[in-house]
Amino acid sequence: MSQALQSLLDLLDLERIEQDIFRGQSRSAVVPRVFGGQVAAQALVAAGRTVPADRHAHSLHAYFLRPGDPGAPIVYTVDRIRDGRSFTTRRVVAVQHGQPIFHLSASFQTYEEGLEHQAPMPLAPDPETLPTAAEMIPRYAGVFTEPGVAERILEAREAVDLRYVDAPPFGSVGEPREPRSQVWFRTNGKLDGEIDEPLLHVCLATYVSDMTLLDSVLLAHGRGGWAIGDVVGASLDHAMWFHRPFRADEWLLYDQESPSASGGRGLGQARIHTRDGRLAITVIQEGVVRVPR
Repeated sequence: MSQALQSLLDLLDLERIEQDIFRGQSRSAVVPRVFGGQVAAQALVAAGRTVPADRHAHSLHAYFLRPGDPGAPIVYTVDRIRDGRSFTTRRVVAVQHGQPIFHLSASFQTYEEGLEHQAPMPLAPDPETLPTAAEMIPRYAGVFTEPGVAERILEAREAVDLRYVDAPPFGSVGEPREPRSQVWFRTNGKLDGEIDEPLLHVCLATYVSDMTLLDSVLLAHGRGGWAIGDVVGASLDHAMWFHRPFRADEWLLYDQESPSASGGRGLGQARIHTRDGRLAITVIQEGVVRVPR
């Protein structure tokens, strides 16, 4: 296991300070606020730690309320909304400096048999044929608005092996493209032993899901994103549905597209497939996407 992955796992290992109250640490992100995927993953960890082990997360719905301060801990308070025979519902509020910064509702379900169908997996090249982030990101260092941005991106994503199928938004500035993006991802190391539990894999996928989902919005307009300085933005809300078991330390295809942008907001939607073609997750996110005046 890489040191970067171990650091991420430590970040997700929340401190329990009361029965349903947890505290998580933060770390600097590529922008001067807490990375949204970190808050969402930590909130799901908090919710999951109040749920019986035989009930697995099947959905989450969240709102980003305020920018998080990376220099301060985050307190997560879990509200036990309902414990039914098949489903368990939890609500989590993340607080910093006395104010809520994030709100999450999550639902968990016991295993049961049911009807089966799924959308087919889209075509994509094998991940091993694609450049790693360490090989790809430095190629674009010259287009970033500030020195050191390439290094900050690589550091922020060091725990995850994330590979773009096509050029990222900052690699095709000024060239509008189809509003669709694909990346392969997996953790930068295997998960085994006591930590190898379904909740951790779901939380790690939640963490990664916030990294690239709005890329397709930028691609439609030839915008490069925050690293270029031609848009400003932030996540507004985030929803995920976990359909089938998966492992975050094995390759997952994140197939993303944007059906709409208007009113200073952009919508991204995606499906995440396992390498053998099973539809594992559906993701939808809306974010602020504004052109600087």
